[in-house]
Amino acid sequence: MSRQLAVIGTGVIGNGWIARALGRGWDVVAFDPAPGAEARTRTAVEQAWPSLERLGLAEGADPARLTFVDSLEEAVKGAELIQENVPERLELKREILAKLDAAADPQTVIGSSTSGFKPSDLQQDCAKAPGRVIVAHPFNPVYLLPLVELVGGEATINGQTERAQALYQDLAMRPLVVRREIEGHIADRLMEALWREALHLVNDGVATTEEIDAAVVYGCGLRWSLMGTFLTFHLAGGDGGMRHMLEQFGPALKLPWTKLEAPELTDELIDKVAEGCEQQAAGRSVAELEARRDEFLVRLLALVEEYWPEAEGLQGRI
Repeated sequence: MSRQLAVIGTGVIGNGWIARALGRGWDVVAFDPAPGAEARTRTAVEQAWPSLERLGLAEGADPARLTFVDSLEEAVKGAELIQENVPERLELKREILAKLDAAADPQTVIGSSTSGFKPSDLQQDCAKAPGRVIVAHPFNPVYLLPLVELVGGEATINGQTERAQALYQDLAMRPLVVRREIEGHIADRLMEALWREALHLVNDGVATTEEIDAAVVYGCGLRWSLMGTFLTFHLAGGDGGMRHMLEQFGPALKLPWTKLEAPELTDELIDKVAEGCEQQAAGRSVAELEARRDEFLVRLLALVEEYWPEAEGLQGRI
């Protein structure tokens, strides 16, 4: 029996979920009242499909298994998993999630793609089974990047997050269960810190957007794609590992090198950032850059999967 995903809201993230699920051989039922939503989604799936083919399609994978319906209530019928992707406004998300909770079977997991809100806030207006409403935060492009952050709220009970974890694993995701709910979860808080510092460097005339991106692309970013921050610094300590690294370099953390507060987004700063990005794009359209990104990610994933924990026999690791 095939699995079924209901997708509510079909912007960039919603369409990414749809493409991923179709590529894994799931049936997908989508609802989005915006004019032209279905046509945009089918175009997005068509554009993503070559990348999914190179990654490897599951048995039964077929874009024809996507159905659009006219109501939220119709979309959730028979769904094992519901993914909400409406705009990042708390009142709107609460309203839609309450409707999903009322319409869906109480055992159906409802994941919100929110990048910042806490699940306890999202569960507030849900009366039937609020605990199954969790954060399920992916990363763009969803059809290629495997990370999904899962966060339970105050109403979430034992077993609900674990059931969600199994469903997302069936979508070939790498679920990261966040131990305690917090605004921005884990990855976005890390990216936000780097983003703030990058804006300061542009604002203060230290570097252009291209130079800052180069610092990541040719340096730390290469290591992060395999080891992340902590294991990278563990190696920086030599044979003594992280303990030696902290003893040697830890005091530097007190030096005022970084600025945690974001700079004011003045017109001048906005112009610097926008013009810098346009120069980096070098006349290439967003669609062209997306295609280049996807080709790179497919090839990168083929490499890094050879070095992920399972390849070393370390089962049960993230």
